[in-house]
Amino acid sequence: MTCADEFEELRPLLFSIAYRILGTVSEAEDAVQESWLRYAGSPTPVKVPKAFLSAVVTRISLDVLKSARVRREEYGEPWFPEPILSDPYQDPGRSAELADSMSMAALILLERLSPLERAAFVLRDVFGFSYAEIASAVARSQAACRQLVRRAREHVAAGRPRFEADKDARDQLADRFFQAFKSGDVDALQALLAADVVVQADGGGKGPQWGSGTVGNANVARAFIATVLPFLQIGGVLEQHEVNGQPGILFRDPSGQVVGVMTVDILDGQIHTMRAVSNPDKLKHLGPIGDAWEVRREMNQARRSPRS
Repeated sequence: MTCADEFEELRPLLFSIAYRILGTVSEAEDAVQESWLRYAGSPTPVKVPKAFLSAVVTRISLDVLKSARVRREEYGEPWFPEPILSDPYQDPGRSAELADSMSMAALILLERLSPLERAAFVLRDVFGFSYAEIASAVARSQAACRQLVRRAREHVAAGRPRFEADKDARDQLADRFFQAFKSGDVDALQALLAADVVVQADGGGKGPQWGSGTVGNANVARAFIATVLPFLQIGGVLEQHEVNGQPGILFRDPSGQVVGVMTVDILDGQIHTMRAVSNPDKLKHLGPIGDAWEVRREMNQARRSPRS
C-alpha cells in the first residue's frame, strides 16, 4: 500500500478528530490536508501511520483552535459549530461515543474546555486512544494527559447533553415533528415540544436569526409555523436530515440553494432545544448558498399578500 493509499484510508478518522477539536468543517479539512503534506514530506519512513497522522492532525488543530477562540469570543452572538450531515468515520465499537460527541449540544459544551483539555478528551473518550498516544499528540506527559482528561470529564459531566436513547423512538418523533412543521399544524407541533423548549440561532451577523430566544412550547410553535408557512408559500423547500447525529432540517430557497439548517434535541419523547444556523460561512460546504435575507424579504411580502 502506498503512502497516499494509507492516508486516504485514514482520512475519515483524521477529519473526525479535527472536526471535534475545532467545530468547523473548513478548518478541519485544512488540518487534514496539512497533515498529508507533513506525512508525505517526512524525511524518515513512518512506521505507524495512524499514530503519526493522528498526532499531527491533533497538533495542527490545537494551533488553529488557540487562535480561533479569540474570534469566537468576539463573535457577537451565540457561536455554533458548522453543521455536518454525516460523520465520515465509522467505528461500530464506538458508535455511541461518536454520535453523541458530534451533536451540536456536545460540541458547544466542548467550547468551555481549554484547547488541551478538549483535544485530550476527544482522543480518549471519543476515539479511545491510549494515554501514551495522547501524550505524543499533545506533547505532554501521560500523567498530565490523565489530569487533562479528568478535568475535561468533570466539566463535561456538569453539562453533558442527554438524548433519546431509543433511536427508533427518536426517529418516529422526528418524523411527526417534520410533518407538523411542514403542514403548519400548530397544535401537533406544540404537543411535541417540551414546556420549556428554547430556540437558539447563529446568524453570525450575516443571516437572519430565525426564532432566536423564543421560549415555551406555545410561543415556539406559533413562531415557527408563522415562519415556515410563508417559506413554503414562496417555494422554499424543507429537507429532513440527520444533522450532527441528531434529527434536523435543511432549508433550501426556491432555486434549491441552502439558506439554513436546524437541529432538534429530543429526550423523553419531547423536543427540548432547537438550534438554527443561517450564517452562510458555516453552510457553504453543504452546497450552493442562497441569500437568506432575500428569502426573508420574499416571505414578508408573502405574509402581506392575500392568498389566492
